[in-house]
Amino acid sequence: MKTTHKFLLACIPVLGLSLAACGGGDLADRLDVSDPVVRFVHAASDEPNLTLYRAEVGQADATNVPYKFASDYFDVGLGTNDWLVKTAVGALTLGTPVPITPLRGTRYTIVALPAAGNYLIIDPYNKSVGSSSSRLRVMNASPGASNVDLYMTALGADITPLNPTIAATAYKTSGPASGGDSLGISSSTYQVTITAAGTKTPILFKGQLSFGENQDILLLTVPNPLVPGAIKALVKIDGTPGATDVTPI
Repeated sequence: MKTTHKFLLACIPVLGLSLAACGGGDLADRLDVSDPVVRFVHAASDEPNLTLYRAEVGQADATNVPYKFASDYFDVGLGTNDWLVKTAVGALTLGTPVPITPLRGTRYTIVALPAAGNYLIIDPYNKSVGSSSSRLRVMNASPGASNVDLYMTALGADITPLNPTIAATAYKTSGPASGGDSLGISSSTYQVTITAAGTKTPILFKGQLSFGENQDILLLTVPNPLVPGAIKALVKIDGTPGATDVTPI
């Protein structure tokens, strides 16, 4: 648990350093004093435009949004509510309600999945005050895919001798699993390699992804409409528009 005592020890200005040097814009998240936040990702390639509802109230940050839309996090008040995903036209509810009891300093991601399902990712965001690492999570949103292994390596790396960065993520789940912290990862340019869990070949997807420090990165495996049975990868980096295709290599 992050505490005010930790804040005082780490962030008293020393030698002219400002408070901003102690964690940047997500400092309040790290100390568990910020308002809880929610974001919405439309990863259901088989569904029309969607709207996210909290207790039957449409959310302005996620209204009438198409496939591959991904909002940035937005603040929500405390108190338990059901969140629903509905079609923008006709207001037909997809999947089951997602109950959230928001906690301060915690990040929530609601993902609309193919085959009319929804998945909630809870990230306690227990990131140390002095860390500049980014945070990574993968979501398997490919109904035709098996469990997948994710490798984040240097460009051109051979994954044969390596262990997965995140292993065995099943469809309709995330890795690390919801409720646990996302994975700390250094800023760099990476080769993103995805295989079936426990195997090195065949490679299901290989791409290139770059990101800086202190970023929140969500990778999603989704069906590739150009190749039946194949997958591709999308990425949502908080603060950048939408979920975009990871560049294949």
